[in-house]
Amino acid sequence: MQSKRFLAIPLTVLAAGACLTATAAASERPAPVTAVARHSALPPGYQLVTLPNANVGNFQRRTLYCPGTKKVLGGGAEARGNRAILVGSFPTDDGRGWIGIGRQDGYNDVGISVFAICAD
Repeated sequence: MQSKRFLAIPLTVLAAGACLTATAAASERPAPVTAVARHSALPPGYQLVTLPNANVGNFQRRTLYCPGTKKVLGGGAEARGNRAILVGSFPTDDGRGWIGIGRQDGYNDVGISVFAICAD
């Protein structure tokens, strides 16, 4: 009997502690970011660059470069078409652009779009 009481006490304490922790965490959430704050947080020369969808042969690379001397911060690609598969999405070796590769089952070509986030 004593072991049941002994176990019940720590569980009650733990449950109360979890409620206090959840309440404290909820009250410590940062305020929503406004549009002005978002723009000031962007790196200098921030620019989203896109290479619109075009059909290319399966496994053919589509490469998008940042304008001027800007470097790529991140990017992505999309394979479009019936049963299209994105095979690769990665930065160029020199850090100035983004590459997208895809294929489409049952076809000789695939639609590929490429996107890059660039900055100074």
